[in-house]
Amino acid sequence: MPTLAAMFSPRSFASLTALAGALVIGFTSCKKEGGSANADEIVIGEVAAMTGGTATFGTSSHAGTQMAIDEINAAGGLLGKKLKLITEDDQSKQGEAGTVAKKLISREKIVALLGEVASGRSLEMAPICQKAGIPMISPASTNPKVTETGDFIFRVCFIDPFQGTVMAKFAMSRGWKKVAILTDTKQDYSVGLAQFFKEYFAKNGGTITGEQSYGSGDKDFKAQLTAIKAGAPDAIFASGYYNETGLIAAQARELGITVPLLGGDGWDSPSLVEVAGK
Repeated sequence: MPTLAAMFSPRSFASLTALAGALVIGFTSCKKEGGSANADEIVIGEVAAMTGGTATFGTSSHAGTQMAIDEINAAGGLLGKKLKLITEDDQSKQGEAGTVAKKLISREKIVALLGEVASGRSLEMAPICQKAGIPMISPASTNPKVTETGDFIFRVCFIDPFQGTVMAKFAMSRGWKKVAILTDTKQDYSVGLAQFFKEYFAKNGGTITGEQSYGSGDKDFKAQLTAIKAGAPDAIFASGYYNETGLIAAQARELGITVPLLGGDGWDSPSLVEVAGK
């Protein structure tokens, strides 16, 4: 039988870990407060991008969460109670995540919340959960500000200072001493990752040949790439998500840019190569 890691993406596997933590923290908290843990079911909320621009993030993390729910219930549940998962789709939209998080807390009386993957949407939900005293665990939000919100906010992944630094070290180890940066300014994740890459790279003798930006949902990056090409970088650090990055890769090659593209875990989707093509 294949392992869980082989069956699902890293985000799915992280969701399994997040669920385990949520159950311990949320159920303990609920017992102290006399909440819905006394009912026949333990209600866990999940906010995920099931549709929209980052849907592969939501569907993969949800797959891991659902597998864990099913396995626990099949084994008799937790402390004699069945788990009930209520999933809300934030449609990959900023603003929607906060709305559905409030709904899960006020209407569904959840004891814990899983989500989101995107750092910007987790930052939106975190203050809501913190104020309500509902533990929130993100499987993959890497911006360090997420867990700085308060003591009810957790994650089960590395953070951007780590992966930004590791990528900068990797670039230098390959002899790429001149790197251009392309950032999605609408995403806290992309902005933070670019910042930490730049800090380490510049501090250790690297040269940033140019910095260009775009916003989520953009389709044409040729102006930014033309400016980047003029700086003759050894590589390009594109810190955004997979959907725009696939287009960036294709358009870079169309413009004759042959240097490597570098990125972070926001590239973790099969759609990246589907969009980029050959």
